[in-house]
Amino acid sequence: MGRKFLAIAALLLAGSTPVVAFAQDAATLARKFGALEGVRQMSLSPDGTHVAYIGPRPGSGQILYVADVTAGGMPKPIITVRNEGETLNWCAWASDTRLVCSMSLVTSDGRNTLGFTRMVSLDADGSNVARLSPGSNSNSLELVQDGGTVIDWDVAGKPGTVLMTRAFVPQQSIGSNVTHEERGLGVELIEARTLKRQRVEKANRTAVEYITDGHGNVRIMGLQEIAGTGRARPEVRYLYRKPGSDDWQPLSMVTYNAIGLGTGFNPYAVDSAKNVAYGFDRAGEYTALYSVALDGSGARSLVLSKPDADVDKLERIGRDNRVVGASYATERRRVEYFDPVLQMLARALGRALPGQPQIDFIDASAGEAKLLLIASSDTDPGMTYLYDKTTKQLGPLLPIRPELAGVALGTMKPVSFPAADGTMIPGYLTLPPGSTGKGLPAIVMPHGGPSARDEWGFDWLVQFYAARGFAVLQPNYRGSSGYGSAWYQKNGFQSWRIAIGDVNDAGRWLVKEGIAAPDKLATVGWSYGGYAALQSSVVDPDLYKAIVAIAPVTDLEKLRGEFRDFTNYAIVDKFIGTGPHVREGSPAQNAALIKAPVLLFHGDKDQNVGIGESRLMADKLRGAGKSVQLVEFPGLTHNLAQMDARVRLLSESDAFLRRSLGMPAN
Repeated sequence: MGRKFLAIAALLLAGSTPVVAFAQDAATLARKFGALEGVRQMSLSPDGTHVAYIGPRPGSGQILYVADVTAGGMPKPIITVRNEGETLNWCAWASDTRLVCSMSLVTSDGRNTLGFTRMVSLDADGSNVARLSPGSNSNSLELVQDGGTVIDWDVAGKPGTVLMTRAFVPQQSIGSNVTHEERGLGVELIEARTLKRQRVEKANRTAVEYITDGHGNVRIMGLQEIAGTGRARPEVRYLYRKPGSDDWQPLSMVTYNAIGLGTGFNPYAVDSAKNVAYGFDRAGEYTALYSVALDGSGARSLVLSKPDADVDKLERIGRDNRVVGASYATERRRVEYFDPVLQMLARALGRALPGQPQIDFIDASAGEAKLLLIASSDTDPGMTYLYDKTTKQLGPLLPIRPELAGVALGTMKPVSFPAADGTMIPGYLTLPPGSTGKGLPAIVMPHGGPSARDEWGFDWLVQFYAARGFAVLQPNYRGSSGYGSAWYQKNGFQSWRIAIGDVNDAGRWLVKEGIAAPDKLATVGWSYGGYAALQSSVVDPDLYKAIVAIAPVTDLEKLRGEFRDFTNYAIVDKFIGTGPHVREGSPAQNAALIKAPVLLFHGDKDQNVGIGESRLMADKLRGAGKSVQLVEFPGLTHNLAQMDARVRLLSESDAFLRRSLGMPAN
């Protein structure tokens, strides 16, 4: 590709907006960082001439846009979702002229918050909107929450056709005793324009997953039994088919233990050319990628493993979701491509765009002649590009967060610090742009999950606080995923003492190193991170001078109760466990020990962590005579995905931290 490619890249870089450091007030920065991504999800039409993407609607909601990338015209709004609790999740091209979109709806009956998904199709100009998901009707004897999802495109080479899962429920004809008992998950072939449907896989009461070969053939089925109590068992049994056969044969069994770790080959994709399934299983302490032959031999091969990290993600691309590589995260996420062309291209792009070293291929045209990608870094929220393999031209499309153009961002530096037992804990330190890195107000920000980890890359919450003058340390405490089973411990709830100990040791390290001023250390967390922020001050009440907890778990017994009416209750019950750690590890039950002022934020339609958790915490703190404020967001879910809400979160948390730490309000 050589000179022409590099010349184009040089022109792009020369014309890009320089990043400059200049002082901005809190309100201005809150609006910039609180703005939702201008491009939240993007897809490329099969002919490579158009992109569809989801952007925010002013106030609340989302807008689906379509843009002609060959004409260079302005993106056109196609449909708008504006109702509270409704979300446009993703849209993709069923053909060059028709789109399929996934939507979700969250409702509450006062006791439970329920989520529903629905699939719709529409023309690229927004006309002829039709619902692909049958959903519930007056004859349905059960509620249909799962609206299905697309598992294959262009079936039998016919554009505009999709394979979709469908949740079947029993039906009874009104005015008669005729009942159709079909129940469970099946698969249908649907024409996205005509809505003509054809049954491909009959409903199976225990089916939870179907995997195709990318060419219209269902090759793998996952089954999860429901016990007599109505609770899902912790085992998922996978079956497979040989090419051209309708008979199911055993493939593997994945068993999840009480702490949430699975053992056994977990299939994710089928390669029809090699006739193998790709999936993950443990290789000693770490997760690795394997392939298993689907010819009846069961031959198993290790594809990729690492001695110090879990290989945890398949890299896929194109209309047939072709497997092109796998990735893992150490200090940064690394992708190892099996496709030599993509491997060379990713390296070339990383060199050509030095300020944007993380390259993610997100879609491709039919035949993969054109590739849609995002280039981003810790100090760049990202730019979308279209790359043409034939002409070797790279063209910029749209920035992910245009509001942040010209705003100086802090470098996210991998660090490690010692825990009390001498274990070195990895994390990321972000300093305010241009700061000395000494004597700063500082925030320890534990991640959510707990079965998750922080990774190198742009983070709007971290960068806002850095822009406001705070050093931010994100510890990947023991209980985080990605570092193997020994690091995971017994998960962040059952092993909360170790996880919270690591979080507090992060704060002590900041003070010891002189990065944080001892009287200006705070903790901020979201979800489990909010739990960790609260519980860390139960364990060491004098360490942090202010606590911000967003959608936090506050009582482990209450969290268990939130799942009591759902089929996964038994799994959640074992994950939380029983014993003294439940009460001792619940901030709401130990509120009297907390000294620092607390600020809570929560959406009242949160399905992940019910708002009752924050209400209980606020009541317990008030009852103990502590300083607490709870900000509730009506109609919002766990991610608070609304600009006004995020602007308020940033503005009020910044003011709270400054007031609590004795800082100027500027």
